[in-house]
Amino acid sequence: MTNNDIAIRIEKIVRQVVDEVLPPFGERTVPIGISARHMHITPEHLEALFGPGARLTKMRDLTQPGEFAANETVAIMGPNRRIFGKVRILGPTRKITQVELSYTDGIFLGMKLPHRISGDIKGSAPVTLIGPEGVLRLPEGAIRAMRHVHMSPETAERLGLKAGDKISVKAHGPASLTFNDVVVRLGKGLILQMHVDTDEANAAGLDRHGAFGEMIF
Repeated sequence: MTNNDIAIRIEKIVRQVVDEVLPPFGERTVPIGISARHMHITPEHLEALFGPGARLTKMRDLTQPGEFAANETVAIMGPNRRIFGKVRILGPTRKITQVELSYTDGIFLGMKLPHRISGDIKGSAPVTLIGPEGVLRLPEGAIRAMRHVHMSPETAERLGLKAGDKISVKAHGPASLTFNDVVVRLGKGLILQMHVDTDEANAAGLDRHGAFGEMIF
């Protein structure tokens, strides 16, 4: 059984659980994941912050296959010299180092965060990273991630969607609201899930466990 077969089976199980315990919206039901401030890192920057030969160690698996929250954390300092300590690194390592913060985080740190799709860091906000073995002052790398929904190509085809499409998602909860301009992101083996930051989740009154929405397109 390939990794893609396993991911499809997992998605079917998740879909079955969602349909059983949440109000049914059929194919339009989407679990919502809440992303607190975090960062992705290159192997080179990991060694600069944690020492030669440093590797990420797994704390727990995340929803998407192969992704995990690492035990390693860093402090992030803004231009006003305010600091967030213990910002979690997500693994595995990547080709770029990127810090994802909420709008409120940016205000606290004195940073003007561009609203970007993850991975688009050109001309983004400069940031200082402080690790146990070193300090990095990056000229760019901090963004406010655009809300998006992950899905496999098979799920997108079934729904009549393609990469880069923008849909709306109605969050059903105590402060129900509709998120517009949710970007569709495709990847082989991805599990269907929408990602919002903590500001967006708080506005909708979403619980970290069991949050869901209804896709509208």
